[in-house]
Amino acid sequence: MTIARKWVLTAVVAGALVGGAFGGAAFSAANGNAASKATTTVTTPSNPGTARSGTFKPNENAAHEAGESAQREAQENAGQFPTVP
Repeated sequence: MTIARKWVLTAVVAGALVGGAFGGAAFSAANGNAASKATTTVTTPSNPGTARSGTFKPNENAAHEAGESAQREAQENAGQFPTVP
């Protein structure tokens, strides 16, 4: 191997190491936005994997309450997003 090929090989290896270090630092999970808002993910049969955020406010309308199951009412009373009909 000639001296020129050794220098080219050394430059390529050094570039790969520096590029890998830069890429790891630039795209690591530690650089996430600390001020991001947390969301709650509720999975239901009709809406799998839908993320909801904010405060739950139950519908206390008498017509709505009449057709509601006991499980759903318990979830609403606990301040949870209902997952049952």
